[in-house]
Amino acid sequence: MPMIKEFKEFAMKGNVVDLAVGVIIGGAFGKIVSSLVNDVLMPPIGMLLGGLDFSILAIVLKEAIGSNPAVTIKYGVFINTMIDFVIVAFCIFIVIRAMNALRKHEAPATIAAPSTRECPQCLMTIPIKAKRCGYCTSPLG
Repeated sequence: MPMIKEFKEFAMKGNVVDLAVGVIIGGAFGKIVSSLVNDVLMPPIGMLLGGLDFSILAIVLKEAIGSNPAVTIKYGVFINTMIDFVIVAFCIFIVIRAMNALRKHEAPATIAAPSTRECPQCLMTIPIKAKRCGYCTSPLG
């Protein structure tokens, strides 16, 4: 029973929940980017290159025989995946850059100069500009 309680505490910590949300949103973002590349960007690029469809580009290593499929190197799918990666990396770069810009604009905490000190004779707190201690009347240097 204590192990289940410990696991529940671990799973409900903020960091674990935040990580899970990040992974889910990241997966959804990846699907959006894949659709952007495959359905929006690649058709015009293929059209500019003479009607080329990148997703069907492949090198056939072994032809299909009967019910066995052909063995191919699908470099067109790899090109699409590389474009996906570049777009995702660029989006993450923009987000991180914006976050860093916001961080720079935060005012750094200023440390106030001390306004008091201790008298060396009686150890009472006195103003820093005092010439004589107000408690023991010792001259201060």
